[in-house]
Amino acid sequence: MNTASYKFKRIFLIVMDSVGIGEAPDAEQFGDKGSHTLGHIAEKMNGLKMPNMEKLGLGSIEEIQGMNKAEAPLAFYTKMKEASSGKDTMTGHWEIMGLNIDTPFRVFPNGFPPELISELEEKTGRKIIGNKPASGTEILVELGEEHMKSGAMIVYTSADSVLQIAAHEEIIPLEELYQICKIARELTLDEKYMVGRIIARPFVGKPGEFQRTANRHDYALKPFGRTVMNELKDAGLDVIAIGKINDIYDGEGVTEHFRTVSNMDGMDKLLQSFKMDFTGLSFVNLVDFDALYGHRRDPIGYGKALEEFDHRLPEVFENMREDDLLIITADHGNDPTHEGTDHTREYVPLLVYNKEMKGGEELPLRETFADIGATIAENFSVSMPQFGKSFYQDLIK
Repeated sequence: MNTASYKFKRIFLIVMDSVGIGEAPDAEQFGDKGSHTLGHIAEKMNGLKMPNMEKLGLGSIEEIQGMNKAEAPLAFYTKMKEASSGKDTMTGHWEIMGLNIDTPFRVFPNGFPPELISELEEKTGRKIIGNKPASGTEILVELGEEHMKSGAMIVYTSADSVLQIAAHEEIIPLEELYQICKIARELTLDEKYMVGRIIARPFVGKPGEFQRTANRHDYALKPFGRTVMNELKDAGLDVIAIGKINDIYDGEGVTEHFRTVSNMDGMDKLLQSFKMDFTGLSFVNLVDFDALYGHRRDPIGYGKALEEFDHRLPEVFENMREDDLLIITADHGNDPTHEGTDHTREYVPLLVYNKEMKGGEELPLRETFADIGATIAENFSVSMPQFGKSFYQDLIK
């Protein structure tokens, strides 16, 4: 165990998955001109009510309907620009921890190439149905019964770089499904595919009553380089991964992980980590914003989820110690008023809070998400990432 003394003994990092705060300078290259996740949700809601985020300084970053600019924001605040060539979950998270991804993961808005499907059928001995972008629940309504009759596996994707394979546990046993996913993982390591994650999506039930089970398993690529999480773990520090963080980094640099089933479960697990005696990082991803509302283009549901998250923040504040640091940010945008169902290339908010701070102020615009990783590295005196400029000194001056 690392017993060194640090300014911030514990850092709690919350990624609000997809909560962008306005189009990035290169948004047009991604087909995302005019996108503004928070701004457009606030308009649809006739104003967002997020008093705790407002106090921290969210309304001071950008003008957001329903939110005031705090006269004396509690947190340091700014927005961050993504430097990597992508707008997917893995790229955003890997960049947060100090990497720069110059070759984007591939997405498949028209389904996977016929040659990949043929090879997967040949190597697994099972036919494939689906092969298109789809909601994980809707695809079961559409193809679940056919799958049960034919034994063909359901392959689908999303706006992220994922190949998902759904199968009824009584038709394709879990061990076989996991083996199929391992085969798919090997096939998609080829640079021409560049698929970020293969996901086993087992389900049970009968037509009209299908339910996905907790036996999901992700087969992710490992980060393309060492992240700040690797440095923390190797220095004997704790890295607690909550939600899909462990999957995103394929376990690299993680010392303990907890699965979650929703945003609120994620907040519950985060609060559990506040009660743990550790030195290092507690890192949570709140996926519902993206999966349940952004991709499904549901601005009202998204807005309510944001307000629900805000309602939990007083519990976070109450559990913070004097040497704890709270960082709240996002990994990309997903404007629910934008065309299609894809992520949107946007700035993301950055709020950094500690109880002992005399008051927050605006930080300079960050040119890369990796500034977070660099700041965490500087605080814990581990090797700095190759990318990113620390704002640690701004926090302690």
